[in-house]
Amino acid sequence: MKKVAVVILNWNGKVLLEEFLPSVIKYTSYPDVEIVVADNGSTDDSVEYLESAYPYINRILLPENYGFAEGYNKALKQIDAEYFVLLNSDVEVTDNWLLPMISYLDNNKDIVAAQPKILAQRNKRCFEYAGASGGFLDKYGYPFCRGRIFQVVEEDKGQYDKPMDVLWATGACLLIRSKDFFEVGGFDGSFFAHMEEIDLCWRLNCRGKRIVCLPSSVVYHVGAATLKIESPRKTYLNFRNNLIMLYKNLPQHKLKRVMILRLVLDYIAAFHFAVTGKYANAKEVIRAQKDFYYSRKMYSRARKENLEKRVVDEVVTIYPKSILVAYHLKCIKFFDKLQYPL
Repeated sequence: MKKVAVVILNWNGKVLLEEFLPSVIKYTSYPDVEIVVADNGSTDDSVEYLESAYPYINRILLPENYGFAEGYNKALKQIDAEYFVLLNSDVEVTDNWLLPMISYLDNNKDIVAAQPKILAQRNKRCFEYAGASGGFLDKYGYPFCRGRIFQVVEEDKGQYDKPMDVLWATGACLLIRSKDFFEVGGFDGSFFAHMEEIDLCWRLNCRGKRIVCLPSSVVYHVGAATLKIESPRKTYLNFRNNLIMLYKNLPQHKLKRVMILRLVLDYIAAFHFAVTGKYANAKEVIRAQKDFYYSRKMYSRARKENLEKRVVDEVVTIYPKSILVAYHLKCIKFFDKLQYPL
């Protein structure tokens, strides 16, 4: 068994591998570590490029594109390591990026997962949208970050450099104990992509596990390299997967109220897309709602299991208020203005 496996899931990403894999090789100097590229059924010449340029890097070849969630599930089952680092192919790592996270988890056995500080690769003064300095949810399931609330991304001025417990660590660079990844069931493969790491981390939190952001480790992420931020397909996956995640993980006494309110709020979001001319996105929000409600029974077993294995009444890293109210009505755009944790 290796101590650490850094696993990059690739799909038609030769250009990204050419740009960012060299930094991973250069700066991943931790002893007893292997770098693995899992190819998700690419149709470009990614695999041929890896075989030619990096024949010493382990490769896992999946026969088709299973998406981020199931692609990682299938790849990680073939890797024997104490820790997995799930690293996006569009991430540039920095010197000594890995050691602080491994050392922290080695010394804190109650922590099962971590992420570094994520800065924007194209504007390195600013946090990156997908993970910033750690992720949270509000009580209605809306995700936000320490360093990014909705579309407002903060400049990194060292204001979030302290380690902090978070609800979720971004899948762009996620360190997790392999034992806990498999014990909690891994990613939900039906998500395909988007929010699968939030769902995973929420399950871990409910079972009394801790997840942290460790800003002493820094990486740079391009983001939206596969699906652009306003892609209708991405809109669909985000809205549908968020509803699935809520259904699977909310405690019983909150489920009905939150789901009804989300139905209303999602239709408001669809209306906003429509009046701003983004008709395809509006249609995808409605389709996401319909697909969730027609298929929710298939998640009943997962919900039952999550409730049975839940060991905490309230997950303390869930923001107990509405981030929508804070952002739109109170004009709170920066994380430190939330006065959270309360």
